[in-house]
Amino acid sequence: MPRRTATMLASTLMLIALLCAGVLIPVPYSEMSPGPTVNTLEKHGGEEVLRVTGRKTYPADGHLNMTTVRVTGADYRMNLAEAVYGWLSRNAVVPHSTLYPDGQTAEQADEENAEEFSQSQESAKVAALKELGIPVTSRVVVASVVKDGASEGRLHAGDVIRAVDGKAVRKPADVADFVTEHEPGERVEFTVVPAKKAEAAEKAGKPEPKATETVTVTAGKAPEDGRALVGIQAGTDHTFPFDIDIKLADVGGPSAGLMFSLGIVDKLTPGSLTGGKFVAGTGTIDDAGKIGPIGGIQMKTIGAREQGAEFFLTPEDNCPAALVGKPEGLTLVKVRTLKDAVDSLEKIAEGETAGLPGCSAK
Repeated sequence: MPRRTATMLASTLMLIALLCAGVLIPVPYSEMSPGPTVNTLEKHGGEEVLRVTGRKTYPADGHLNMTTVRVTGADYRMNLAEAVYGWLSRNAVVPHSTLYPDGQTAEQADEENAEEFSQSQESAKVAALKELGIPVTSRVVVASVVKDGASEGRLHAGDVIRAVDGKAVRKPADVADFVTEHEPGERVEFTVVPAKKAEAAEKAGKPEPKATETVTVTAGKAPEDGRALVGIQAGTDHTFPFDIDIKLADVGGPSAGLMFSLGIVDKLTPGSLTGGKFVAGTGTIDDAGKIGPIGGIQMKTIGAREQGAEFFLTPEDNCPAALVGKPEGLTLVKVRTLKDAVDSLEKIAEGETAGLPGCSAK
């Protein structure tokens, strides 16, 4: 066989081997790409994203779009060829453990995302109403009970915690603080309004019952540090003066909180908060209206711009990353609180964009 033919044959076989390896060899990476955006002021899938009943609402035009990121599933194993293609495209290829830490399964990831999404909806409602000066009643409750834990069968999810050892509970952290004052094996006394009685009063539109019950739990021992624990997770439950329903299928995680809050504010106030402009954004939000950072910011800005967004509300801590590869024609607006976001939208509506707080690399 002539040397030239042999060389070409060897090169071809080598190329085939490399291509096969690229397809067959799995790599520990996952891919993120721009996902769809949804206008919180309109309908999605035939249903209003935000529906308010029992309170006057106002028409709102323009866009307040929440943004999403598509990610490969927890069980999906990317091959080398896919990783290389992802690196060469606009998508983001990240270590698998970044999206699914500690070997998290698909079911566990879905459950966590659903829980975070539900919590973000509640916080969005609370923050929006507080921004508008509308009172919201809050109380500390048993959010969950650990299976086979010290409180199983004694405390129940939804029980309203009024006191621990006679000391008033004002926030969820108080419960853990009071419990850890004990030693394992000691008795901890909870003063509660049982969940069934609290729920019945709420459904009937009546005040929360004043009558309480005393529940005693023998503290267990935390295996990691030996502190006392009772096997519950405390949380906050809210009673709203009117109904606010948020419906958005196939979305998880906490990052839509800011845009839900803004949509609620817009619907409950006369006029258009955006002045008809196309604004998108992202960010977690807590009950006090503080905005937190999210993941996949670059994918979200790309997705928003592709849908027509002119302005993007960006959590302050995400600003440096958002500036990398920022789509042309998209203005990044730095926000730290819900009030910041509302103030910026008013400037956008009035055309005073020169005064908007922009993102910086630091």
